[in-house]
Amino acid sequence: MERNEGLSDFLRARRAAMDPASLGIHDPSPRRVPGLRREELAALAGVSVDYYTRLEQGRPITPSESVLDALANALQFDPAERSYLHAVARRQGPGRRRAPRAAQQKVRPGVHALLARLGETPAFVLGRRTDVLATNRMARVLLADFDAAPVRDRNAVRWIMLDEAARSLFGDSWEQVASVFVGTLRMDAARHPDDTRTAELVGELSMKSEPFRRWWAGQKVVRIGHDTKVLHHPIVGELTLRTEALTFPDDPDQTLFTFLADPGSASDEALTMLSSWAAEPGRSGGSRPGQAGSRPGRAEPFRETGTRND
Repeated sequence: MERNEGLSDFLRARRAAMDPASLGIHDPSPRRVPGLRREELAALAGVSVDYYTRLEQGRPITPSESVLDALANALQFDPAERSYLHAVARRQGPGRRRAPRAAQQKVRPGVHALLARLGETPAFVLGRRTDVLATNRMARVLLADFDAAPVRDRNAVRWIMLDEAARSLFGDSWEQVASVFVGTLRMDAARHPDDTRTAELVGELSMKSEPFRRWWAGQKVVRIGHDTKVLHHPIVGELTLRTEALTFPDDPDQTLFTFLADPGSASDEALTMLSSWAAEPGRSGGSRPGQAGSRPGRAEPFRETGTRND
């Protein structure tokens, strides 16, 4: 059986990120490397040093649920990191078969209708490997017109890592927002370890983006929920918007993202202005991923991007 490099890399990175002093471990002797020693983590988790060492080396063993939970507790994992640990630990389990080629992801008609009904609320549906599966007109004018781009460019991580317009849009918060999307991609990679398109995307971004290489190596894992983001739009200026991420119960590989302004706020007025600007005659559509500095355009009815999953 092959080594479980995913589990090995994750345990190494998270152990190195721990602060011994915060756990009450005070050692007067200098440490050669940052973080906890293997024997310290093994003691905190209640497992033998030899067993933990074999796990961190990626040996072909399958730890029990209780061992994984003990390690997660010792490393103070949040729910997303805990879920990732369990997923990545199962990659090399006995009898594991290569996953069949995935079918095309499709957005249900009811979700299409919901997006269209949201009106001046920017919204989009994110699928596997952070592919943008569907957008409404306000998402296209606020963020980018993904469905006007080539299929391979309809991806949120690729857009935010490589498009200068995305960097300008998020301004000082770009690193925080981008690293979260990278962590979301890593979570998806753990759930679908044999996905060739994910491997191709990670390889491409690793070559083209130093921040991506750094964050990917850091093993950050994120499950996106709610947040507040400040955007700097080229047409209406600064907006403070609350984001909500809703995963569909019958399709955990699709998530609806919305951008909401507080009623009566300056950001609410800015979204109304942006909607009116986009509706003016002669606008040619939203900004296109990969076109730095491009601006949004004419508002249109909801369109599905047609992003494929294979």
